[in-house]
Amino acid sequence: MRRDIPPLAEVRRTTEKKRDAWWTVLLVDPLATPLVRWTAMWTRITPNQITWAALFLGLGAAACFATGSWGWLLAGAALYHLSFVLDCMDGKLARLTGTGTVFGAWLDYVFDRVRVLVCAIALMGGQYSRTGDVVFLWLALAVVFLDMLRYVDALQIFKIRHGMRKQIKARARAARRADDERRVSFMEDLLRENPEADFDQEDRTAADDGPEPARHDAGMEGETAAADAAVLPGARPAGPVIDLHQEFKSRFPWYGRFRNLLLRHRIRTHLVSGIEFQMAVFIIAPAVGAVAPVTIGAAALLLVFELAIIYKLLLSTRDFTRTLESFDAAGAEAAVAAAAVAPAPAPAPEVPSAPRETTTAA
Repeated sequence: MRRDIPPLAEVRRTTEKKRDAWWTVLLVDPLATPLVRWTAMWTRITPNQITWAALFLGLGAAACFATGSWGWLLAGAALYHLSFVLDCMDGKLARLTGTGTVFGAWLDYVFDRVRVLVCAIALMGGQYSRTGDVVFLWLALAVVFLDMLRYVDALQIFKIRHGMRKQIKARARAARRADDERRVSFMEDLLRENPEADFDQEDRTAADDGPEPARHDAGMEGETAAADAAVLPGARPAGPVIDLHQEFKSRFPWYGRFRNLLLRHRIRTHLVSGIEFQMAVFIIAPAVGAVAPVTIGAAALLLVFELAIIYKLLLSTRDFTRTLESFDAAGAEAAVAAAAVAPAPAPAPEVPSAPRETTTAA
């Protein structure tokens, strides 16, 4: 039975992330989004069913990797890519049909980690069986460790940056700037909606372009409502714009232009994240028959980008501290100004004294 589903352009707008890994944007979304629309229109398949199918394809890729020969490695690489396409489809289908669940999000995350674990053991174990080179055993441990490190680090960075946002809004209230607090915008949110919205306001509060969603992966899109009026080209936000990457951008002036170039194509600046690392290890490495060199190179690049993200976070915390101090200073100035214009208290009314008794000498 055919369901009423919007045109493909509308499906792209509602299901594709505003910022994503370059591998997803260039090699997955062009296939996954039309398939999601067709699936929603003609089938009753649920997002969780797609998540299970992605896991089974990943296990099939692992079985191919375990054989160790180049032909089977190529087949495993193809299956892994199809598995990742399905892995992207489940979230898109959930957003399109409104059928996403909290359990489905957990299932998707856990199955992703299971797929990486099984495929790493199978790929490196197959190469060890074929060559007897112990380096492949170490590479299996390295792949699993780096995948875990990337996603744990991303989750913690997301929590820290989300906490910084909450503290900034709370401090705005404490500084008696309730009107501004309701309109506080974060530069990252503005840039996600409109890459040209790199405002340079005189009244902008110094600090960061916000967190990389770990997501992310994992995003802060729920906080963009306050900036909705500011994302149109040429528009300016009504309240202060908090830019928590101010110090980072001052040290690397080219970063803003590079970031905006990527954002115009929905590509995030974290060019080698967990997704690109997986694709290098489980698709590129088997396909070119160079498992060890490609894995080592991808691991090195992942570590470089993770260190860059940590360094960026360190500078963001400094901007965060300055932002809180600016709110405190504004609150103190407002209090002084209010005291200066407050009317002087009215003098207390005089109480008439009792008439003094006079006595006359006898």
